[in-house]
Amino acid sequence: MSGAHFAFTDRWGGVSAAPYEELNLGGAVGDDSDAVLTNRELAAKSLGLGPGEVVWMNQVHGADVVVVDGPWRDRPVPEVDAIVTARRGLALAVLTADCVPVLLADPVAGVVGAAHAGRPGMIAGVVPAALRAMTDLGAEPSRIVARTGPAVCGRCYEVPEAMRAEVAAVEPTAYAETSWGTPAVDVAAGVHAQLGRLGVRDREQSPVCTLQSRDHFSYRRDRTTGRLAGYVWLD
Repeated sequence: MSGAHFAFTDRWGGVSAAPYEELNLGGAVGDDSDAVLTNRELAAKSLGLGPGEVVWMNQVHGADVVVVDGPWRDRPVPEVDAIVTARRGLALAVLTADCVPVLLADPVAGVVGAAHAGRPGMIAGVVPAALRAMTDLGAEPSRIVARTGPAVCGRCYEVPEAMRAEVAAVEPTAYAETSWGTPAVDVAAGVHAQLGRLGVRDREQSPVCTLQSRDHFSYRRDRTTGRLAGYVWLD
């Protein structure tokens, strides 16, 4: 849409060995660092990006956001769960392996954002925080295009009843039940409800459940595993 680009990876096409095979893009999961670097280069090249045009985060399941204007280079990578930029051509990346990757773009304002919305981040408000940071840069919610990528679905994300109640008290739309009838949380539903309430109308959700798909990494399924990535940028 009007120069906005969204991309989500699967697990194939990289160089990592088991249990991270193949395209692990996470640098803090125990994989060989050279393999991760190669994978990030391969993924960027496949998207027509240079590895130096991609900004990553140290994700901590919170709601902090930082505005970026270029790669970190020698600077420490901050512990945040959302990044936004008004620099065209700069790609923002988010890592997941069951959590919801949230990509946002306002092509008119030239502003994009990426957020990591796991259960804790969703109820902490990381997505509204990312939207506020984007609007501070001139974005308008009614123009923002939102895409969420592969994530564990509400029919598979089993949690204790008390946890479901805690989440639903903050975001009722995240209340769910597994396909086998036990308490569950639907993080993607909660994210999309938050986006809708904030005025984001153009929203699409990936149909892929990471726990069910062997083409995607899933922490809940495999524990020791790689990380997928979502990328967003503007021409």
